[in-house]
Amino acid sequence: MPRHAPHLTEKAVKAARYDGSRKIHKLTDGQTPGLHLVLKPSGRKIWRLRYQYAGKPKSLTLGDYGDAADELDLKKARAAAASARKLLQEGTDPSQDRKDKEAVRRKKADQIAGLDTFRAVAIEWFEKVHRHQVVAAHAGRNLRRFEMHLFPALGGKPIAKITSSQLLTALHDVQEAGHLETAHRLRTLAGQVFRYAIVTSRAERNVAADLQGVLRKTETKHYAAITDPVELAGLLRAIDGHAGQPATKAALQLAPLLFMRPGELRTLTWDLVSLPAGELDYRPSKGGQPMVTPLPRQAIEILQALYALTGPDGYVFPSMRGKGRPLSDNTLNAALRSLGYEKGKMTTHGFRAVARTILVEGLDIPAEWVEMQLGHAVKDALGRAYNRTSFLKQRREMLQRWADYLDTLRDRVVAMQAKSVG
Repeated sequence: MPRHAPHLTEKAVKAARYDGSRKIHKLTDGQTPGLHLVLKPSGRKIWRLRYQYAGKPKSLTLGDYGDAADELDLKKARAAAASARKLLQEGTDPSQDRKDKEAVRRKKADQIAGLDTFRAVAIEWFEKVHRHQVVAAHAGRNLRRFEMHLFPALGGKPIAKITSSQLLTALHDVQEAGHLETAHRLRTLAGQVFRYAIVTSRAERNVAADLQGVLRKTETKHYAAITDPVELAGLLRAIDGHAGQPATKAALQLAPLLFMRPGELRTLTWDLVSLPAGELDYRPSKGGQPMVTPLPRQAIEILQALYALTGPDGYVFPSMRGKGRPLSDNTLNAALRSLGYEKGKMTTHGFRAVARTILVEGLDIPAEWVEMQLGHAVKDALGRAYNRTSFLKQRREMLQRWADYLDTLRDRVVAMQAKSVG
């Protein structure tokens, strides 16, 4: 292998193709320090510059190879690399310089287009609608998805002039980068933004709807869950013996009883809990309607004990870092792993599948009662959504029967094990 890479030529660059022999295929230009051409399986060729700033390795995308006005041939790529190197000599990070200039350009574009850019409408939709429909962590992830993948390509464009082809190009870039599920989520989120633009008279059609079925299909993911009664009893006993923080233990004990989404459980606040009435009043995170959840006796006892520690206001399950924040995303699953239940065996979200399976298939509970309690959209025979107190009496009886079943299951397995030992 030669000590130094050879100087690239325009002819060699033009003829270069991804050969499939390695995950990242690139050509290095021996004439220009750090400059290389990345060859993609799709045929795309991208100029990138590797450099160090403040002692850290960094990379700057200079542009696509080509002879169009917005593309770079070898000569232009070397010139762009030289400009970046000059900034480094002046003490400026080329990547940050580009971000700063892009921010100025976007601001001017937004001023020209008024409030009708994709970015402006998306942020307005986020602030007025989306962040009130889902838990804060989920809303934050979706905003970051916009900022990383859609705003750079579409943010400054008037939303009424964005075409389905432009949106597809942005989504294909995400898909080609190996983030297929993110691409599908972004198509759904973009569709919600376009629908919001339509009802606020800033667009006439939802171009995201044109892309139905265009992206590659994702594999359906199922959360790990234990549905075998004997194994489930062992898990319940392990949770009761958890020696961690009281809030973490209480959340783990409530997870199988109420089978809420983990994010809904973690971020529950005391103002939504009425212990005298034995009820929770909350909005399911995935766009569900506000719902009254009856509390079985066992859940009330757990919450009464916790109230003395974390009540009367703020989060029911505060983080160890203070009452100003809830338990983190990973806390409950990490607690399960500490009890010997790895991610592939059981997750906090898996308690929903446990309840759904056993209640319907084992205890013959009507599926619509369970689906309502799961926070899923449930409609009557005429297609109308049930309201927040629908099946309240039935769900109260169901949850108490479920809690009693779990107690009986736990005790029966203990007795069975004691008998076998004897």
